[in-house]
Amino acid sequence: MGKVVVTGSQGFIGRNLIATLSTLPDLEVLTFDVEDPVDSLPGLLAQAEFVFHLAGINRPQDPGEFTRGNVGLTQQIVELLRSTGRPVPLLISSSTQADLANPYGASKKQAEELVRAYGRETGAPVFVFRLPNVFGKWSRPNYNSVVATFCHNTARGLPLEVHDPDREVHLVHVDDVVAQFIAAYRGTPHRGPDGEPAVPRTFTLTLGDLAARIGRFPQTRLTREVPDVGDDLTRRLYSMYLSYLPTDQFAYALEAKHDPRGWLAEILRGPGLGQLFVSVTRPGIARGHHWHHTKVEKFLVVSGEAVVRFRPLSGAEVIEYPVSGGEPRVVDIPPGYTHSITNTGTGDLITLFWASEPFDPGRPDTHALPV
Repeated sequence: MGKVVVTGSQGFIGRNLIATLSTLPDLEVLTFDVEDPVDSLPGLLAQAEFVFHLAGINRPQDPGEFTRGNVGLTQQIVELLRSTGRPVPLLISSSTQADLANPYGASKKQAEELVRAYGRETGAPVFVFRLPNVFGKWSRPNYNSVVATFCHNTARGLPLEVHDPDREVHLVHVDDVVAQFIAAYRGTPHRGPDGEPAVPRTFTLTLGDLAARIGRFPQTRLTREVPDVGDDLTRRLYSMYLSYLPTDQFAYALEAKHDPRGWLAEILRGPGLGQLFVSVTRPGIARGHHWHHTKVEKFLVVSGEAVVRFRPLSGAEVIEYPVSGGEPRVVDIPPGYTHSITNTGTGDLITLFWASEPFDPGRPDTHALPV
């Protein structure tokens, strides 16, 4: 069984990395974090076949901690790895600030140089990842990234402070980072134009745009509008936003329309999605008896028994499709056919309906006509 060491194991990136490493077969993950005694490092590194060095200092009260946490710990790790007499591969998470004239950036650049020197002297593979702002689940608000802060505040109805809406931010998702860390472990990382390991997918947008995207997410529960999950960034931001919801707010009620037939409730809608809704229909009751010019629908019975009936507008022949929750199948509703679904069982009929376009009262494309 292979053994890897992850420093900064309780940090944002560390937790996400370990969650993935733990799913790999025949691999043991040894961890080190700020709360662990430093004298445990020699024993851990002596077993390591690969080291993910993610530990570091981001926002200390004393700027001197940058040197102690980012440079000092890295130096200790490379010295201990040298002492093993083995060329143990070493990966370090650095920052795009490494070339900036600030204490944090300077400390990250020194740590990089220590890792590269270790690689030259021992022949060990080394991987220096300069990362922009990393976002994703388990990121700490008001600490790791502005995305975490915006998601946390929006999920709680708190205001978003945007002092410079036109300032650009460069983002990379933690899943993409972890994927490249795993690729480096396997010896096949993506490399940028400079030949250094890099995460190929990054995102650039303004703070104002970021705040606007995240700020719209709470309304989706009221409008049933699905965010544009076809867009990579929006999909990842929405996923992250949901991870910041208070635990008593995971569920929300649907607006159900009740009548003697049963009830019907819209679940989701969107320009690229159409409309999805669910209904409960009482025994012997029919829904539908209408037709559409261009709108199409799909019916799926998930519980109960029913018959779906069709009749072309220009004909008298009625076509029947028996359906049952015990043998789920989708029935397509083409345009130009009046159609209905009737509960033929003894209990309630539960049906999922999908329509190719959300219902628009001003242009319903729904015309009553008995089958």
